[in-house]
This record gives sequence, C-alpha cells and structure tokens, in this order.
Amino acid sequence: MTKAQETGGDDRWQRTLVQMMQGQAYRELAAVHLFGHGLQFVPEMRWLKLFTWHIREELEHYEAVARMYHDFTGESIEPVVNERLAARPVPLAASFYELAMAQFLYDRGGFWQLREYEECSFEPYRKVVRKIVEEERGHQALGERLVVELSLTGRYDADKQRLFERWLRQGLLSFGRPGSDGARYAVAIGLKKRDPAAVMQDFLDDITSAMRLCGLVFPSLAALGIEGPEKAPAAPGPESALPHTERSAGQSAA
Repeated sequence: MTKAQETGGDDRWQRTLVQMMQGQAYRELAAVHLFGHGLQFVPEMRWLKLFTWHIREELEHYEAVARMYHDFTGESIEPVVNERLAARPVPLAASFYELAMAQFLYDRGGFWQLREYEECSFEPYRKVVRKIVEEERGHQALGERLVVELSLTGRYDADKQRLFERWLRQGLLSFGRPGSDGARYAVAIGLKKRDPAAVMQDFLDDITSAMRLCGLVFPSLAALGIEGPEKAPAAPGPESALPHTERSAGQSAA
C-alpha cells in the first residue's frame, strides 16, 4: 500500500504533494546537469573538488525525493523528471564566471524555496526537506564568494549584468507564481509556510549586499517576465539586458 492510500487524503491533497515532489526532483536533477556540464570550466583543483562534492550531494537529494515519491505513489519519478528536463532543459553555463553566478542565484533560490517546507504537514516530505536544507547551507557562501571575487577583477564587466539577470530569473522561477490558487491551498493545509511573494522578497533581500559589491543592479521583475513581490529591494535598473526570448516563459502556478 502506498503512502497516498494509507493517508486517505483527498484527491487535491494528493495531487499537490505529487506536484511538489515532481518539482523538487526536477530541480535537483537539473542542478546535477547544470553543475556537471560546468565542470569543464573550473580552472583550479580547489574549486573542482567543491563543485564535484556539490554534484554528488545534489544527486543524493534527487535520490531521496525519488524514494519518497515511490513510497507515496508506487511509481518511479524518473520518467516524469526526464520528460520535464527534455521539455524544459536547465540553462547551461558557458564560462566559470557564469557557473559561479548560477551557483550564487539558482542554487540559492532553491535553498530559499525549500525552507518553506521545513514545517510541512506531510511528515515524510518534512524529513527529506530538513535534511536537504541542512546540507544545502554549505553551498550558499561558495557561489557568492566566487561571484564577488571574480566581479571585482573587472574582467567580466561587459557580461556581468546580463548573466546576473539570466540567473536571477532562474532563481526566482523556483518559487512559483505569487497569489495563485495552488499556493493559497498549499499554505492553508500546512504543506508550505508562505506565499511565493514573501519568499521571493527574502531571497532578493539576501542577495542585495553581494549584488551591490559586484556593481550589479536589479532590473524590474516585470522586465524578467516574473510576477513578484510589490516591494523591491532596490530601485530597478535600466531595461533588462536579457533578450526578450529569455523573458517570455511564465512561472508555474504552484
């Protein structure tokens, strides 16, 4: 008997949990693909060791979510995640600087998103998330440190704003669409703590100091194609440096 059958939850509750698990598994495996591809750009042994450790940990997180999903549904999550990755492949870094920016923003966005499930009313999900969050804490300083150090060299001035916006958008997509019916339902039944807008705001506030050290500016979220919080952490900068094609895809409603 699966966990879904044991719990006796209604259809919407079960569908919401399935959606949460599928989304988390997608993000974990996407991170494996992203950082695995980026290893070719890592120039020094000290960084190579850290990034390979990170990849192994992300794969372990994917495996933990996959086990939970199988226990809950009786099915493998791999076909679903592989299909989603084929339809929506994660962007890949083209340089060490961009890999650092992805570590800083994509990975940190995932960390803030996961923290919203630390008190999840579904105990198996809560246990898995708490373990992942504790391990993810070790990644948070690495990307920020690298981006600040590399930005201050001045070698990346021509590209840094565009890459910042590209990976800021990817980080923000982790949270889903603020104010959606799905988000309200998940909060109401205790599966997560807050609406995505509040989580986005914490994430944006968290990266502001490093962003300013790097000489970067926040674009308006609308310019990135993101629905977000009303309060901006800083005055928006000029028109987004991203091509319009990178701003067009919408956010998930969950």
